[in-house]
Amino acid sequence: MTDWKIALFDEVVDVLDSRRIPVNSEERSKRVGDIPYYGATGQVGFIDEHIFDEELVLLGEDGAPFLDSGKPKAYMIRGKSWVNNHAHVLRGKPGLLNGFLLYQLNNLDYSPYVSGTTRLKLPQGPMKQIRLLVPTENEQRRIVTEIEKQFTRLEAGVTALRRVQANLKRYRAAVLKAACEGRLVPTEAALTKTGNRKAKFETGEGLLARILTERRQSWRGRGAYKESAVLDTAHLPRLPEGWTWATLDQLGQEGRPIIYGIIKPGPHIPDGVPYVRVTEMKDGRIDVPNLRRASRERAAKFARATLAPGDVLISKDGTIGRVAVVPTELAGGNITQHVMRAPIHAMMFRDFVVWAIRSDWCQHWLTGETRGVALRGVNVEDFRRLPIPLPPLAEQTRIVAEVERRLSVVEELEAVVSANLQRAGRLRQSILQKAFTGRLVARFG
Repeated sequence: MTDWKIALFDEVVDVLDSRRIPVNSEERSKRVGDIPYYGATGQVGFIDEHIFDEELVLLGEDGAPFLDSGKPKAYMIRGKSWVNNHAHVLRGKPGLLNGFLLYQLNNLDYSPYVSGTTRLKLPQGPMKQIRLLVPTENEQRRIVTEIEKQFTRLEAGVTALRRVQANLKRYRAAVLKAACEGRLVPTEAALTKTGNRKAKFETGEGLLARILTERRQSWRGRGAYKESAVLDTAHLPRLPEGWTWATLDQLGQEGRPIIYGIIKPGPHIPDGVPYVRVTEMKDGRIDVPNLRRASRERAAKFARATLAPGDVLISKDGTIGRVAVVPTELAGGNITQHVMRAPIHAMMFRDFVVWAIRSDWCQHWLTGETRGVALRGVNVEDFRRLPIPLPPLAEQTRIVAEVERRLSVVEELEAVVSANLQRAGRLRQSILQKAFTGRLVARFG
């Protein structure tokens, strides 16, 4: 690399920031056109005029992932464009190709140049202190060509992996859909007709009646027992023989209602009561080690929402419909007002209810899609009325076993795909590192 020179940023790069014109969102909404409008990390909309019309490199000024080596901080634009004040507008001077500048900017360590905490910023002053490597123009072209060739191959692999990811997601949804429609395993009714089951079996309707009777008989509260609302099934999908519809409330535990938890938990108290937020619920699990804790006095005001092992939690605001099961170590904990607790009756196979709620049909009902209403949040009554398909108990057991068998294979494949996508990110960075240490292309002379 003896023929590579080192130059200060503004010795080899034209900085065109003074030509940027910021436009607030309200004004931009009145000026919608067909000209791309760019920000820190990419295009953020369209506008009716242009202020640039050439090939340029845009480098985030604030809001870019400066300290994440796997993500780009700069990108290329061509043709007519408008750039806001969240991206530096750059152009290589004669002797520095824009493509070479782009890839070098995405390989730099920005830690000495950025400032800020939650939103990092790269001011123009520190940016101009960056030192760039500048080989001959001919070598720049060869390096850029090789980078783009290897990136093209890598991107083809990443695209294939993304396609597999999407197919696995669709398959997961299809498994849960079949499970909730009686198509995943033979139904009790079908097995009875083939002689593989006794002539009579307890139907879903019989199971529901038994649960409601037990709830009524175990009532110890104040006043007369209040029956759960009867579900209107007129507009619900038809279920297989031996199945019935039930509400989530009907399948709950008497004396432990469906309810949300702590409003405004207050500051984190290290020895306080742990509570679950929507952010700690993912893929059916709760991130217990990272839970925040409320004061015992604050939690005591929401004692009705105290958690017990096996309780089903469902997010009711923001990302609606996330589902998780309370583990043993979280007994005595609580939830926020954005999470709903739904205890499941002991006669039910809780895991079946969990998979049913996670199915597309129930998810769409919760978000209002099956009711023609777009919802930002779901209230307590919505959760109580949530329709759950109810098969015979023996069938629930077989359905859950088959769902878990199939989805365990899906999870293994998803882990492999995720690992390879991470490897692709590391490989992309490795290509750039080799390019700017003179090890990517053969050298002449």
